[in-house]
Amino acid sequence: MKLDRLVLIIVCVLAGSAVTFWLGMTLLASFSVPFAWLALLPAALVGYILYRVIAERVGNAEDDHYDGMKH
Repeated sequence: MKLDRLVLIIVCVLAGSAVTFWLGMTLLASFSVPFAWLALLPAALVGYILYRVIAERVGNAEDDHYDGMKH
């Protein structure tokens, strides 16, 4: 993965988590909800992105350069 793509992904994740946090705070401000539940929203987003990155790295055939080599 190129560095510029990685930086773009990190920026998008941070922006998405900030927007999610802001929307969650705005929505939950009208209800009586403990603050700990709000922290699960960005954590779930980061967990999902980590799962997708790991799944892509494990399942990508282009990254297996040394699998077909004979020793």
